[in-house]
Amino acid sequence: MPSIAMSRTLLATALSTVVGLAGAGCGDTETDTGRPPTGASSTGAPSTTGPTNSQNPTPTSESPQDDRMRVTITIGEQRFHATLSDSAAARDLVAQLPVTIDMTDHGGVEKTGALPSPLSLDGQPEGADPDVGDLGYYAPGNDLVLYYGDQAYYSGIVVLGRLDGTAAQRISAMNGSVTATIEASDE
Repeated sequence: MPSIAMSRTLLATALSTVVGLAGAGCGDTETDTGRPPTGASSTGAPSTTGPTNSQNPTPTSESPQDDRMRVTITIGEQRFHATLSDSAAARDLVAQLPVTIDMTDHGGVEKTGALPSPLSLDGQPEGADPDVGDLGYYAPGNDLVLYYGDQAYYSGIVVLGRLDGTAAQRISAMNGSVTATIEASDE
């Protein structure tokens, strides 16, 4: 009999597949593989790794869609772009912009930093299994999360959208803490 964590992972994978297939007709077909960790603190929150199977479409900067919210993330001299999902949490994030966040590295898989105000959890599942390249929110810590490594399902994770192109790889090369400025984007 599968464990609760395995059942949740299977459910998250199934939902990801449905969302990915629904989004596939919307234009973008590039996908990433691998799942990153979420804003779980380094004080012992569960984090596991396993096989990856991402079905989420990855927005690219070459083909942004007008109906999607876009943000620019600046860390030092580097700029990254992300496309947000249409959710109450993503709209709450946009309402707080621009914002500058001091972000800490957790487990070599994510950068996390506290937002000024909590984001809405309306319509969100209890948790998520984010993919490498996801932009997320860790509700228990009120943290914005940039996923660049593998994170398994964890309660309290909300996937807000996707980093574009090679952003996750570039962020993974940044050692330690960083300061990130997030702004609404016209691109």
